[in-house]
Amino acid sequence: EPLFRSQFVNLFPLAELLEFLEANEVERPLTIRTNTLKTRRRDLAQALINRGVNLDPIGKWSKVGLVIFDSPVPIGATPEYLGGHYMLQGGSSMLAVMALAPQENERVLDMCAAPGGKTTYVAALMKNTGVLVANDLQKERTKSLVANIHRLGVTNTIISCYDGRKLPTAMGGFDRVLLDAPCSGSGVIAKDKTVKTSRDEKDVLRRSHIQKELILAAIDAVDPTSKTGGCLVYSTCSVLVEENEWVVDYALANRPVKVVPTGLGFGNDGFAKYRGRVFHPSLKLTKRFYPHTHNMAGFFVAKLKKLNKTPQVQKSIAEMSKEVEEDSGSDVEDSS
Repeated sequence: EPLFRSQFVNLFPLAELLEFLEANEVERPLTIRTNTLKTRRRDLAQALINRGVNLDPIGKWSKVGLVIFDSPVPIGATPEYLGGHYMLQGGSSMLAVMALAPQENERVLDMCAAPGGKTTYVAALMKNTGVLVANDLQKERTKSLVANIHRLGVTNTIISCYDGRKLPTAMGGFDRVLLDAPCSGSGVIAKDKTVKTSRDEKDVLRRSHIQKELILAAIDAVDPTSKTGGCLVYSTCSVLVEENEWVVDYALANRPVKVVPTGLGFGNDGFAKYRGRVFHPSLKLTKRFYPHTHNMAGFFVAKLKKLNKTPQVQKSIAEMSKEVEEDSGSDVEDSS
């Protein structure tokens, strides 16, 4: 926790820091997402109210979210749940898919997909048309992904099990890519108390390095000539700049992309400067969500548009790994 404490001190003014730390000790409300492939929110809400569930719409920003205050029945075992009428899903994770804004008949990739909350939301927005590739590195985790896809009646999805960093060598040409990157979990402390004690600075830097490799791979999988998309959403359940703005800034320097507005109507702006480090000014267009201001898990969302050109220097992921191993601190010249 001392690591996170010291990092959090740099993110907030003192009064706000206390609010943030207090909010981290309180569990966020349970939220669910209506599966529009099978039902409408109004009908689902009525069915659950009839079972004695006390609920409300999640907020003006979502047409499908519901917040559950209390329930005499387990929300993960109702006939409606088993019939695939809804998914247990945090509000913040719905935002990443809303920013992605997938269209019907597109080719879409969800790079780190298990257990499938975002994947199934993408499929619902695509109305089961087009092709959705749901990838996850861990074979074990794809079980929950398959189960949720079947339960929610998703039929446009292919499941793959690749290391995301090597994915573009196997497939590409996607209209949209969602990269909900593995992270320190500093935004979900309320849900997982072990996060506070099990992370150190090395851990965060190691994750940051993997995130940089993943974001380059995600960009490489996007088709810049896409008529409808050509974009990528990068999100994490972390509030640390090292895992967020820093990673996106790295992508801007190494790939032909620009930051575009997320299209989300709320959230705090991302940092363009942090502790003496200056990022690209467009990082203000990224969005941050906090437990004490938005009553949802700490979260970061950035939307990038791929440009149809090659920058002067385009590091391959292999070169980047070599560079980090050497840890020289100086940029390795690109041989191309």
